[in-house]
Amino acid sequence: LVLKLLLQPVVRFGERLRVPRGVGALVAILLLLGVFAGLGTILSAPASEWVRNAPAAWQKLQEQYAWVKEPIQRLQGLMGQAGMEPGSGPKLNPGSIASTVAGGLSAFASHLLETLLILFYLLVFGETFMRRLVEVLPTFKDKKQAVGISSVIEHDISAYLLTVSAINAVVGCVVAAVSWAFGLPGWPLWGVVAFCLNFIPILGPLAGMGLFALLGLATLGASWTSLLPAAAYLGVHVLEGEIITPMILARRFTINPIAVMVGLVFWYWMWGVQGAILAVPLLAIIKILCDRLRPLRAFGHLLEG
Repeated sequence: LVLKLLLQPVVRFGERLRVPRGVGALVAILLLLGVFAGLGTILSAPASEWVRNAPAAWQKLQEQYAWVKEPIQRLQGLMGQAGMEPGSGPKLNPGSIASTVAGGLSAFASHLLETLLILFYLLVFGETFMRRLVEVLPTFKDKKQAVGISSVIEHDISAYLLTVSAINAVVGCVVAAVSWAFGLPGWPLWGVVAFCLNFIPILGPLAGMGLFALLGLATLGASWTSLLPAAAYLGVHVLEGEIITPMILARRFTINPIAVMVGLVFWYWMWGVQGAILAVPLLAIIKILCDRLRPLRAFGHLLEG
């Protein structure tokens, strides 16, 4: 549904050029796949290089920071005395992370086809479904309200998704340039990672800071300069999140931070990382519905930032 709202403007633009709706939907999906294929082609080399070098970089970090090994062992001993066995969980190392990612790719590929099929039919027949829904409503007032809500959701969410995607793309380019300036290997990869993490409010930037801190330590060694990539990433995020994005999106897309955190936790519990990415668009849809249905306006007011 969210991808449908994102690609709907492309289909409508094709209709204005007298392109059949089915052809426009196919072109929109091919454009989406082309973007992912292009990114995959660009990033395959740096990603493979990092996977190959990850064990050596991990060993180097352990050697450079051997002085923290004893406090960690003491902490593990305390956890064992408290009945918490730290050794029983999965081992965190680059090899296990890489194997987990590789295993997840097969599951992703298996669901990609069905997602694209549903997306195609939503783009082609979504308006027909909406017309049928309006026809079964009992009164003219209900019909008018349903059409109005549908139009506002489509317009506002499409504008939100396109705007946020453009902003995050700029953030990714800036972070890639910063990574290149600091000499981080595979700098295009880190630009794409920053682009993806920026779709997850609060938790995404925090994860990005931790990632760039580790990258700085692995690349620049044990010195104060190793923290510069993480500091630069933080500066880019503060500039984007506190000044640029609020100025562009204005108040109509602002949501209460508490609602954002609760939504992140709930949708991550429901759907994992995909749910975290979709949390804010789903909250925006819920807020639009609440603002236009009288019994739910109080709840919509609570969601407002």
